[in-house]
Amino acid sequence: MTIEKYQNGTELTVAPEGRLDTATAPELEKALKESLAGVTELVMDFAKLDYISSAGLRVLLSAHKTMSRQGGMKVIHINDIIMEVFEVTGFSDILQIEA
Repeated sequence: MTIEKYQNGTELTVAPEGRLDTATAPELEKALKESLAGVTELVMDFAKLDYISSAGLRVLLSAHKTMSRQGGMKVIHINDIIMEVFEVTGFSDILQIEA
């Protein structure tokens, strides 16, 4: 998995590419922890994300909790497979999702 980050003022866009699973979730978690200081809006761009596991969901939930205190978070460009995972797990009710 590769992770691209773009910062525009206090808005941070994080764009993981590939699979977000048990092997790669710690990499995303570390990238987020290093980058969230001073961020008020986190945008998770999943345009190039192919798969997400429960480990990836845990990282998203942790980021959501952090950003609830600092500002907000949204997830954009979700494919049908990941959207189905969000719907089955209830994440579609928790996260702000934009097409």
